[in-house]
Amino acid sequence: MNAEPEQVKETNEKAKKRFFGKKEKKKKTVGQEIVSWILTLLAAVVIACVIRMFLFEPIRVEGESMTDTLQDREIVLVTKPGYLRGDINRGDIVICRYPNRNTGSSLNLGGSFEVRFNKHTLFVKRMIALPGDILEIREGKVYVNGEYVDETGINMRSHSSENFGPVLLGEDSYFVMGDNRGNSNDSRRVGPISRDMIVGHVTNILWPLNKFMQKVE
Repeated sequence: MNAEPEQVKETNEKAKKRFFGKKEKKKKTVGQEIVSWILTLLAAVVIACVIRMFLFEPIRVEGESMTDTLQDREIVLVTKPGYLRGDINRGDIVICRYPNRNTGSSLNLGGSFEVRFNKHTLFVKRMIALPGDILEIREGKVYVNGEYVDETGINMRSHSSENFGPVLLGEDSYFVMGDNRGNSNDSRRVGPISRDMIVGHVTNILWPLNKFMQKVE
């Protein structure tokens, strides 16, 4: 039997490729596989960072400054979209930073070249007063713009009998306090905080499981 002419063979191969609609995939080299994995991991890290910055993140409560509303070592859900829009209300439980309370570490890369990493200490507090408000505390009772703030729904561990103010809050000033008034380092001592120091709104408890998704008020 005569061999198929080369031109006929070539035509048959093209017809097969068109029929099956596939071309043989080239195998990736080890280097290409490594690069692919690295890019996948970087994409996952970027997505996680975006979620934490703009949507939500879990944060663990440390200390007793918010007892009995929140307990030490509970994990809470902190949401951020509303606060990014400036939707901050009196009575909200917030995660915030304080002025001059940053910690950090540094990495010496040789010579005088040093990279410094800053870490912010976070606090969980209740939003008491907003920009433009006049805040005053008389014998432990809170008054905002001359009106008494009814806090009977808050199961406070300690009712402080101190007096404070009156204080007029500036354009970018927010006053926060812990519900455990006698054991809380807050705006009474560190002063008001600015908008960029408010990280997010505590909405629900995630841990322990018997309180899962319990609303925080």
